[in-house]
Amino acid sequence: MSLYSSDVSDVGVESSTPALAWGPVIGGSVAAAATTLILLLLGSGVGLTMVSPWAGESASFTAVSVTAAIWFVVVQWLASALGGYLTGRLRTKWAGIHTDEVFFRDTAHGFLSWALATVVVAGLAGSAFTSLAGTGVQAASTVAATATVAGSAAAANSDASPDAATGYFTDLLLRPQDLTTRAQGDDVSATAEISRILVQGAVNDGVPEADRAYMSAIVASRAGVTPEEARARVDQVLQQVEDAKNAALKAADEARKSAATVAMLGALSLLVGAFIASAAAALGGRQRDDEDAALIVKR
Repeated sequence: MSLYSSDVSDVGVESSTPALAWGPVIGGSVAAAATTLILLLLGSGVGLTMVSPWAGESASFTAVSVTAAIWFVVVQWLASALGGYLTGRLRTKWAGIHTDEVFFRDTAHGFLSWALATVVVAGLAGSAFTSLAGTGVQAASTVAATATVAGSAAAANSDASPDAATGYFTDLLLRPQDLTTRAQGDDVSATAEISRILVQGAVNDGVPEADRAYMSAIVASRAGVTPEEARARVDQVLQQVEDAKNAALKAADEARKSAATVAMLGALSLLVGAFIASAAAALGGRQRDDEDAALIVKR
């Protein structure tokens, strides 16, 4: 039975008890954050059992991604429910307050508990990401320094070197038809020139006909093939370059779509988690008051 009396005027009277109890909010958020970390570690352990470096013994990338996404949603909802429920059960009873106001305060406390737990988990995840990024930058710097030293050593031994991005395709173009013989003349300058043509063609979304004819002439001269065979080889390699470029663009577009989907699903999951935490806090608060009322009746 509520102690609230609608016929008593309390205009100008302010209660000395604050409506916000930070103790239950902090306690519920700490429990939710700890539960999130435990469940995430458990999910990581289970997920590692799904992958394997051996061919044919690992789950597909799609299966692993979908399973991880579902598990993240489940973790968010379970942790939110636990944190919100503890927040509602741990708060003290508000005497002389209407039941509607009690329900509002419980839901607000559950929401604040969810928000604080989300900030804590996001901070921990951000720290881990920053550490991982720092390690990656350090590794990249080491690789870059090694590449610089190797490049300097190579430059000391030759006047020109093929571009790394097109070196493979250039090797295909200049590969002799008869592997027992080598093309006459110095291939270094021709290789560097063809590399620049390929780079220019990739930037301009296509190789002009004049450059195609020029490369065909170089291939015919250096690889020891007929002009027709040289032109066929040029067209084949340029098609491979175009296919590789399209594959990279497709992969980037799929990654963009996947990131957008994950972001929207993550936001939706957080909103649902906030609702679950608020509802769980209201449930916990109602059960706490019901048990207190039942104890009074027994007495």
